[in-house]
Amino acid sequence: MTEMMSPDQLEAALRAVGAARYHDKHPFQVRLNAGDLNRDQVRAWALNRYYYQSRIPLKDAALLARLEDPALRRAWRQRIVDHDGETEGDGGIERWLRLTDALGFARDYVIAAHHILPGTRYAVDAYVHFVRERSLLEAVASSLTEMFSPGAIKNRVAGMLANYDFVSKEALAYFDKRLTQAPRDADFALDYVKREARRPEQQQAVIAALTFKCDTLWAQLDALHHAYVEPGHIPPGAWQP
Repeated sequence: MTEMMSPDQLEAALRAVGAARYHDKHPFQVRLNAGDLNRDQVRAWALNRYYYQSRIPLKDAALLARLEDPALRRAWRQRIVDHDGETEGDGGIERWLRLTDALGFARDYVIAAHHILPGTRYAVDAYVHFVRERSLLEAVASSLTEMFSPGAIKNRVAGMLANYDFVSKEALAYFDKRLTQAPRDADFALDYVKREARRPEQQQAVIAALTFKCDTLWAQLDALHHAYVEPGHIPPGAWQP
């Protein structure tokens, strides 16, 4: 495209990416929500997803270091606080560990991340690398999957509580906070990219960045589905139920 979009047209294009590519449509996620996974398959999801959660503050710290405006830094650093917490025993990473606790994993095992799927590691590391190496505009835009997460979270939590007797509301506490944090973060990032993407090629880079992020989330579920659902080929070194 060579024509400049209006800010509203850019937002519509970004929302179209999510409508087509967000990972709530992945067969593994659909099965998770519907109660069609067994306990070990849910455990595999929680174990591997921890690696993604643990790398979010690293990604955000890399982006934060590139922001020269103090107001932007103040706004973005809240994301790190949300995941790391203000004190020991607080924050999103801690709440995810409570889920893996409830699913029977030792914390040291989860945190070490030695037995996650190669596909998980490659996808997550690619996302961190993208944020570190690409333009600031693209780095911010890659976070816009948060525009689509609240609805997906509501469906996920409702489905898991309805269908899995080994999962409690307390174990899923991570998602409670994200229902308010994600829209706040998405609004900030969306305003930023609509304001700062001032040329057609920048707007296309923003759309491509969101597409890339959707692909990394999809790839993580591809790895889980291939290893633990169909055809059930668990790679060497990965967690064995």
